[in-house]
Amino acid sequence: MFDDEYFMRLALNEAEKAKEEGEIPIGCVIVCNDIVIAKAHNQVQTLNDVTAHAEMQAFTAAANYFGSKYLKDCTLYVTLEPCAMCAGAAAWTQIPKIVYGTQDETHIQIDRRKLLHPKTTLKGGVLEKDCKQLLTTFFAEKRKNK
Repeated sequence: MFDDEYFMRLALNEAEKAKEEGEIPIGCVIVCNDIVIAKAHNQVQTLNDVTAHAEMQAFTAAANYFGSKYLKDCTLYVTLEPCAMCAGAAAWTQIPKIVYGTQDETHIQIDRRKLLHPKTTLKGGVLEKDCKQLLTTFFAEKRKNK
């Protein structure tokens, strides 16, 4: 049976890929009817593009999959709560559900702002310890190597 934890583990796999590439380890998947239609991870450094967040990459892949900018029957699973840019893009896709692992404690928290589409539901804390640990370890290693 597929559940939120199953799909968050897939997002964590994407985050691990980002870490291996020297990117901030954030990953996501977009699911429609229990089928993964897009998966992505941060590629900001790789592409030299500040907008190449995992969510933005996945939104593009999902839109190409459907041939439509709207993701009305999908769920976004992402290891870190979306930033303001990604939340705004999510609103434009009209995605009905976003599930995230851990909160972003350093930036705008989307559940405190009106950034999402009014019909979008937000669920946080899925595999929170795993998602948070991956980020904490990554930044601790970065600081240690400076």
